[in-house]
Amino acid sequence: MTKKNQNMIGCIIQARMGSSRLPGKTLIKLDDSRSALDFVVNQLTFSTLINKTIIATTNLEQDDIIEKNAKTLGIDCFRGSSDDVLDRYYRCAKKFQINTIVRITSDCPLIDPQIVDDVIRKYQHEDYDYVTNTLNRSYPIGTDVEIFSFEILEKAWQKAILPSEREHVTLFIKNKKLDFKLGEIKNNKNLGNLRWTLDREEDLNLIRKIIDKVNKNPILMSDILNLFSIEPELIKINEHIPQNEGMLKSLKKDNEFKKLKTD
Repeated sequence: MTKKNQNMIGCIIQARMGSSRLPGKTLIKLDDSRSALDFVVNQLTFSTLINKTIIATTNLEQDDIIEKNAKTLGIDCFRGSSDDVLDRYYRCAKKFQINTIVRITSDCPLIDPQIVDDVIRKYQHEDYDYVTNTLNRSYPIGTDVEIFSFEILEKAWQKAILPSEREHVTLFIKNKKLDFKLGEIKNNKNLGNLRWTLDREEDLNLIRKIIDKVNKNPILMSDILNLFSIEPELIKINEHIPQNEGMLKSLKKDNEFKKLKTD
């Protein structure tokens, strides 16, 4: 058994109520009783490799309700910076002594636990510092998984300067500013054009329809693809939404930051 296999694997779910495009989306109801965060947590309980799950939210008063929800779910909650999400992750992992971190965001209510475990296995059994299914996207948006060690997270926390690299937890790692070994899993068919993340009203509409029509627990990617093959018109609900809106906004902040540094 490798050292990686012996490490405790902790999943940190990034969650907040603030969202410019879909305010309060984290606790928005997706069916009669369950919120987006409820779904994320439930889906992850079907992972066979995650040992502990923690919700990491902000210190803002508006996120008190997320801490309350975490207690209802029986899950630990960590609170930290609203803007410096890298710092929030680092301090959360340090507090709970997590040496291997799986990063999931609360806007992925239909995260597939089988994909999560596939990413974890690749990380455990191969020589990578960081593994994901998003480097060259072949999986649908909304199935995003990342895994990395506390040591790598700490290096990013120490070195990352750009606003985008503080806001997007793993961007410094993916930018290869240090000699990190990056690995990925690829789907056998490119499905990167599909989307069941929760970012806009149209996404909410689609996800509610999926949940209503797929009577399974957990709901897997294969279940959603099967539904889409029967009702292809569902794909059209949110296919017009541009990708990476949040990242483009962050990169704009980077340009302003660099300009201030040179002025």
